[in-house]
Amino acid sequence: MPTARSTAIVPAGATSVGMALPPVGNLDAYISAVNRLPMLSPERETELARRYHDQQDLDAARELVMSHLRLVVSIARQYLGYGLPHGDLIQEGNIGLMKAVKRFDPERGVRLVSFAMHWIKAEIHEYVLRNWRLVRIATTKAQRKLFFNLRSMKPGAQALSPEEIGDIAERLNVREGDVLEMETRLGGGDVALEAQIDDGEESYSPSAWLAAPDAQPEQIIEARQHDRLQSEGIEQALATLDDRSRRIIETRWLRDADDGGSLTLHQLADEFGVSAERIRQIETKALQKMRGALAEYA
Repeated sequence: MPTARSTAIVPAGATSVGMALPPVGNLDAYISAVNRLPMLSPERETELARRYHDQQDLDAARELVMSHLRLVVSIARQYLGYGLPHGDLIQEGNIGLMKAVKRFDPERGVRLVSFAMHWIKAEIHEYVLRNWRLVRIATTKAQRKLFFNLRSMKPGAQALSPEEIGDIAERLNVREGDVLEMETRLGGGDVALEAQIDDGEESYSPSAWLAAPDAQPEQIIEARQHDRLQSEGIEQALATLDDRSRRIIETRWLRDADDGGSLTLHQLADEFGVSAERIRQIETKALQKMRGALAEYA
């Protein structure tokens, strides 16, 4: 049975006079139905393509799409080895076919079947690469080429020899390192980061071996320095200040909400009988002195 995505393989309204596709309940019925649709003669194809190209006639476009649905089924069958639903492959191929019809120029003297094959395969390729693995396995042009050709070019199930790697790299015009990397990727599999717990038995997964974020050596050293700065450094720096400067720094920067919160410049100005600007100057000078004293803890 097709997936939910593949139950609507034909675009909505993709019927025309004499080419109606009856409702189908499963993928086999769909394939049987599209294989019964008549093929177009070169003259009819050119006529329809001109009508759509020049007049944007959607009925002409529908007939072009419908008459080539069997081509999509045939191409999609070539990608069944990737373990993806046949219906979904056909669905993606149909999208490529519609893109081909939209861009087809009948005046170039090329049949639509030849032009559409590229667009159908390109759309299916993108779908396979997006869904074959949770992690994208091929992102560059060379990796894509290897992904779709390496397994068919391998002489057997064994690992490639250096000579075989060199031969494949030369035939596909890619680096030997790319061949070796793709062979490793294709031979691997997806592993769940978190283990599945069955019957209450304890199991392990890659997440069990992940280091704690604060367990790296540099982070441990930074944490120790921070603790030393708080316990020793600040106290040593405050000891270098006179009583007034220390009072200003402590009440402006080191008091928490439980102690009533920090005091404003004006509150300290009233306390010491000077202007708020004078308190700011004393604060700035005291902070500069403390930075010098804290340099050894940096």
